Amino acid sequence: MTEDADPVRTRSRILDAAEALFARHGFDGTSTARLADAAGVPKGLLFYYFRTKPEILSALLEERLDPAALDPAALAVPGDPVQTLVNVGERVLGDRATSGVLREVIWHEAHTRPEVRAVLTRYRHALHETIEHALQASLTAAVDTRALRAAASAWAATITARPLEAASSDREHLHEAASLRAVARLLSAGLLSSAHAI
Repeated sequence: MTEDADPVRTRSRILDAAEALFARHGFDGTSTARLADAAGVPKGLLFYYFRTKPEILSALLEERLDPAALDPAALAVPGDPVQTLVNVGERVLGDRATSGVLREVIWHEAHTRPEVRAVLTRYRHALHETIEHALQASLTAAVDTRALRAAASAWAATITARPLEAASSDREHLHEAASLRAVARLLSAGLLSSAHAI
């Protein structure tokens, strides 16, 4: 085991180890001894940075699940709500692919740990707002507010859903590019039709 003189780096190493172990073994399946060993710190130092194992989980979620990093203006394409939705989807799914928190920890623990459920709820609300703002910036005509909210909500649900495995290899998965674009086209068509109803 190594002790790092840099407290920020030590804390980050603990969270990195927690992310990997919670993703692989789940929260309950990861002992603090295993966590300290994986982080390369004495167990006592682990508790210096985090008083309890749930506190490690909370810090991991709060610090590594940040939808505020998504800038709606950077994702919006004026006049093209389909590409705007695709941009948001690619960004969120790209973040998910590189994050054990988004890829595994959330799904392992959301049904059993209230703190995970609370963080996931906040994440989804913030993501919904980001999508709504990006869509609004992409539109060239006024649309029904309820339709805009419904489209943002449906897209947030689509890109954060844990896709079911296809029954056969010839079926596309929900998060493949062609499937995402098809759903984005469908949502955009419904949204744009609400512009004529105003």
